[in-house]
Amino acid sequence: MNNAGIIGMGHAYPSGVLTNADLERIVDTSDEWIQTRTGIKQRHKAAEGEYTSQFGTKAAQQALDKAGLNAEDIEIIVCATTTPDQIMPSTGALIQAQIGATNAAGMDVFATCSGFLYGITMVESMIRTGQIKHALVIGAEVLTKYVDYTDRSTCVIFSDGAGAAVLAPVEAGKGILATKIRSDGRFEEHLYAPGGGTKLGTTYATIDNRDHFFKMKGNELFKIAVRSMAEISKEMLDKAGYTIADVDLVIPHQANQRITDAVASRLNIPEEKIFSNIAEHGNTSSASIPIAIDECLQSGKIKQGDLVLLTAFGGGVTWGATLIRF
Repeated sequence: MNNAGIIGMGHAYPSGVLTNADLERIVDTSDEWIQTRTGIKQRHKAAEGEYTSQFGTKAAQQALDKAGLNAEDIEIIVCATTTPDQIMPSTGALIQAQIGATNAAGMDVFATCSGFLYGITMVESMIRTGQIKHALVIGAEVLTKYVDYTDRSTCVIFSDGAGAAVLAPVEAGKGILATKIRSDGRFEEHLYAPGGGTKLGTTYATIDNRDHFFKMKGNELFKIAVRSMAEISKEMLDKAGYTIADVDLVIPHQANQRITDAVASRLNIPEEKIFSNIAEHGNTSSASIPIAIDECLQSGKIKQGDLVLLTAFGGGVTWGATLIRF
């Protein structure tokens, strides 16, 4: 059996930035209201003509360069996205073509903000059992195209960007030590976009009802998110034979600073051990964890030998946790 680990990371953002001051001119809100409830100061916004696979491709190429691999070395590309370029083909297949990964299978996984951890879980088992050697797991989103700028509860949160990881066999004792994912579709309407699928389709009525935009029940989602992220993190640590005191850094999905703070409190994580970049980047859904990992590696916040806990929660609802020794 092989241990699977991350050997290269990359991330990319659109150049456009939407500040709280910008939003004050669009919707009935204020910088104080946004920061108090979300911790966000600004978010990245794709321009007209920019789309998800472009950012996924940039992040993937960076990750390949850092791993010292060519695109032809990759055997599978799993792209976690809620905002694909189009209904078909998959965004993973489009990224495959754009980077020239001619020996890879390309596919998407749809698990909203937990998508990167779902992708990691799938690929880790394939490497561990020897089915493949090299893989790309990407989280890529252009969420601002699905934001209703008349709804101040959602338009202040979501952002655009992509993060990518190259996974490969690593030495014993390093890499992915444990991973666990869950979902519960009973909470569908806590965060969803009902229009555009086979149930409602795309009609004049769905457009008039703004059914193609994200809809969220924030208070209800907050409670489930905090409980689920804390519980699955404890379960996954128990599975791996560690405690929270053994962890050097926790990187949660960057959903909302209040959620991050509440999860840290439940798990008794000191402030210096929990990472947050939501103030500058907003909520990039499946891209938030890989972006954060890459930023931590670049800044030296993650060092060789560090034990890092990743945890996420998203619409669906979905959640998960992964433990990695770098």
